[in-house]
Amino acid sequence: MKKQIFKLLSKVNKIVLPSYSKQQLDLAKASKFQLLIIGWKYYVTKNALD
Repeated sequence: MKKQIFKLLSKVNKIVLPSYSKQQLDLAKASKFQLLIIGWKYYVTKNALD
């Protein structure tokens, strides 16, 4: 059940949130909000794959 929720969140993230890798964002120059989004996407992806 938990894994299914994270897979759904992952799909929503892909549609709603921006892809910073396509924009070639430098992590050293990223704002706190951008780092928050990157961290959230990492957390969801990590839990969706477990």
